[in-house]
Amino acid sequence: MYNPKSLKAEEFIDHKEIMDSLAYADENKDNRELIRSILDKAALRKGISHREASVLLACEDREFTKEMYALAEQIKKDFYGNRIVMFAPLYLSNYCVNGCVYCPYHHQNKHIARKKLTQEEIRKEVIALQDMGHKRLALEAGEDPVNNPIEYILECIKTVYSINHKNGAIRRVNVNIAATTVEEYKMLKDAGIGTYILFQETYHKESYEKLHPTGPKHNYAWHTEAMDRAMEAGIDDVGLGVLFGLDLYRYELAGLLMHAEHLEAVHGVGPHTISVPRVRPADDVDPADFDGGVDGGITDDLFAKIIAIIRIAVPYTGMIMSTRESQEMRARALHLGISQISGASKTSVGGYDEPEPEEESSAQFETDDNRTLDEVVKWLMDMDYIPSFCTACYREGRTGDRFMTLCKNGQIQNCCHPNALMTLKEYLVDYASDETRKVGEALIERELDNIPKEKVRTIAEEYIREIEHGKRDFRF
Repeated sequence: MYNPKSLKAEEFIDHKEIMDSLAYADENKDNRELIRSILDKAALRKGISHREASVLLACEDREFTKEMYALAEQIKKDFYGNRIVMFAPLYLSNYCVNGCVYCPYHHQNKHIARKKLTQEEIRKEVIALQDMGHKRLALEAGEDPVNNPIEYILECIKTVYSINHKNGAIRRVNVNIAATTVEEYKMLKDAGIGTYILFQETYHKESYEKLHPTGPKHNYAWHTEAMDRAMEAGIDDVGLGVLFGLDLYRYELAGLLMHAEHLEAVHGVGPHTISVPRVRPADDVDPADFDGGVDGGITDDLFAKIIAIIRIAVPYTGMIMSTRESQEMRARALHLGISQISGASKTSVGGYDEPEPEEESSAQFETDDNRTLDEVVKWLMDMDYIPSFCTACYREGRTGDRFMTLCKNGQIQNCCHPNALMTLKEYLVDYASDETRKVGEALIERELDNIPKEKVRTIAEEYIREIEHGKRDFRF
């Protein structure tokens, strides 16, 4: 029986409950009265359940779908404004002992180039990322206790944080590594990480075990219960995600939201972020090989609907879309709830300092948005979004339930909006092209008027003037 407070994976991700929810959704997909009541509940900005979300996903009425899109966009504006947080991934190593069939890093792939960055190479990569203007990184590494032990990851984090270059440093390091122990999560916490990210890939246990035939990741319970161990260790910002296209998307949406419900029920705070990657072509990987891949049909329209429903279901949670997706899909998704995107990403091990030779490719997957960070920043501003390089909440201790409380009561606007403008100002002064800077200065001038409190607005204006004259890292 479904028990969100259970610590056992197969109880808080209950297969029968998911199947019952999908059957209920099928039975009620044309129940206008029920759908109306779910949308009215969603409009209260307190979220909806996995079963209610399943009904919305099954609903094929175009007018209701339009309403879902409009509500998702408004909810995003209510809690996150028009800010879009920027980050970049940094792959440390693609050595891996797992046999995941959808990932080119699987240990049986003998033709992909295997690489592991030294600390000096990491230093060069970070400087290259800082020269673009990045302040927030997500470290990625395969699971390999010999090549990528926790000591290596900790040393890499220390190296990243130690580099001061061009008016500052990397201010937040998020980490995406394999499920591990409470003790090792405590080490990551002590190392000063921001968010611990771990994608479930699929919540369907039978499919999960087929997709992960060998290696430590084969253990469904160990992987699915990882966030509980991370939170027990004191990491209160965690990031969930599934790889849409591996299995049936309706099942995945229900499982993802059940996981979020579980974290809220047990730990008092849901996921800090939810990512929505789709399967991409890669070395030794064809998306058409999977049940929900190219042949299974997660079209752009369907993908947009999934994103909107996640935003409606978990209104306070940040949502991430990477450069897996095209410029067009990312523009569409920004209107439906996405609050963080990557820019100028490399999915190879390194590759920022010096481009990787094609014959030595170590990339995990193909990217579809290959613009420079400056191009992405200008593109966002042309659409009246504020590219934000802010890390203030993390560094001021506004994480976990403290962040969510501020988000839910709307007070976060008095912090995040001016912080976004100040970090954008830093970017414009230190890194932007002349054209991008011109657009950005006009945007800042307009957006200062949207800071709710006059006192905060006055201080922000003063800080922005000081940034122009060389001072850095102001924050509310």
